[in-house]
Amino acid sequence: MFYEIVTIQVKPDTHADFEAAIAKAVPLFQRSRGCQSLRLERSVEQPDTYKIVIGWATLEDHTTHFVASEEVQEFRRLAGGFVAAPTHMEHVQIVLNGF
Repeated sequence: MFYEIVTIQVKPDTHADFEAAIAKAVPLFQRSRGCQSLRLERSVEQPDTYKIVIGWATLEDHTTHFVASEEVQEFRRLAGGFVAAPTHMEHVQIVLNGF
């Protein structure tokens, strides 16, 4: 499994609307090939900063299939208006899960 981690800084005073947009986008990911999980995290120290962590069965499920899908366009439409700065995205794999 691969995880896509997207770091997003949102505009001040848009937290509730951004979180609602992500909740509305969940079905887009649920029906996407190879998508196995999605969670939204908010920074305690930097409350305008969020991480979206998405689990994909294969790297290609994200980099090939999802990025070319209608679902990604709809996701951008739902969430894009809240973004205050360029996002950062990376892929990771778990190499140790201690407990």
